[in-house]
Amino acid sequence: MITLLLGILYVYALGKGQVARANVTKGNRFVCTAVPAGADLSCPVSATNRVQSASAQEEELRNTIVQLRETILQQKETIVSQQGTIKELNAKLSRCEAQAQDAPREGKGRGQGSRRKDYNKNTMGDLPRDPTETIEQLGKTMQSLKDRLQNLEQQVRVNASGATFPNELRDLLRRRLSDLENQLLTKVAELEEEKAQLYNETAAHRQRTENTLNSLLERISELEKSNSAFKSPEDFKVSLPLRTNYLYGRIKKSLPEMYAFTVCMWLKSNARPGIGTPFSYGVPGQANEIVLIEWGNNPIELLVNDKVAQLPLSISDGRWHHICITWTTRDGFWEAYQDGERLGTGDNLAPWHPIKPGGVIILGQEQDIVGGRFDATQAFVGELSHFNMWDRVLRPIDISGMANCSSYMPGNVVPWVDANVEVFGGATKAALEICEDRLFDS
Repeated sequence: MITLLLGILYVYALGKGQVARANVTKGNRFVCTAVPAGADLSCPVSATNRVQSASAQEEELRNTIVQLRETILQQKETIVSQQGTIKELNAKLSRCEAQAQDAPREGKGRGQGSRRKDYNKNTMGDLPRDPTETIEQLGKTMQSLKDRLQNLEQQVRVNASGATFPNELRDLLRRRLSDLENQLLTKVAELEEEKAQLYNETAAHRQRTENTLNSLLERISELEKSNSAFKSPEDFKVSLPLRTNYLYGRIKKSLPEMYAFTVCMWLKSNARPGIGTPFSYGVPGQANEIVLIEWGNNPIELLVNDKVAQLPLSISDGRWHHICITWTTRDGFWEAYQDGERLGTGDNLAPWHPIKPGGVIILGQEQDIVGGRFDATQAFVGELSHFNMWDRVLRPIDISGMANCSSYMPGNVVPWVDANVEVFGGATKAALEICEDRLFDS
């Protein structure tokens, strides 16, 4: 009995001990904290400061990203501003073109001094400056962004020594900056291209304007110097009544280099056999650069660089006839018009040969050397008027309009003006109203 009682007490005491140990286990917890190398293990380590340090670095990176976004927006505004500048340049070019079109009308109402003053004026002075400063500004901005990126990377390396920096955020930042750099480089290239195009268009426009003003001033100068007794400076004729080697007329102006031409004139002759040489153009090394001739019983011939084409024209009936000849270096194609009607065409007449500049135009004689050594058997006998020359092929409608007296077009290379024609050896100039005289002939 005593033994049973002792056993019960032993079992009861053993159960109470296990319960106590379980309570002790449930009341204790272990926390692991990372301790930097070399830190004093006797001092307590606070995890709160660690979290706050990481949060401060992330906040700094967020602020940097916001600043970069603001910079990108500023660059976009700069690009929009440059587009507005380009539009302004285009508008000013349009105004210059309008002024160039109004220049001839304004010139007619002014005196000689004012015309010369306007001619010397820089008509392109109101053009805006080039966008070089904009390109330099973009380059400086891009360099600034690079410097900020380098500074940021240095800060990252410094901070990385004391804390773990998020690599994904660093890579994202680099990609964003790389994209921004590529966009800026692309925009700079586009601005450079637009700048080159603008300069080319400006130069071409300035050249066209100067050429127009130059032609206008030359025309005005010729009209002012003519002091002609004729009703109009172009209403006259040159008479060459004898077949000699000393009667001739001379055009004071020479020709530029040309790759096409149209020459038109009024002719009146009844000479036989052959009317002779209405005109010839000779240059050093080639006296027969351009010649129109009817010699003996041969048909009328056109010579270009001493190459010959026969023309189906007939004008030796003692009446006024309007003659036009066109030629282009491309395939040597030519056309022959009489009284506004195209009577013949051909090709392979000195193809791909440019008309040489700096020669002499003689009316009524064929040149064996430049400006001289005439042959009486090739001299023109008759009357000649309205000798005009262009550096292009005229349209048939333009030629027909001059032939039927419905329009008049002075040559842009050689215009028929009294002050531009000299006569020698007994050749004379006399007043002529060609349309009335032609009507009287018919």
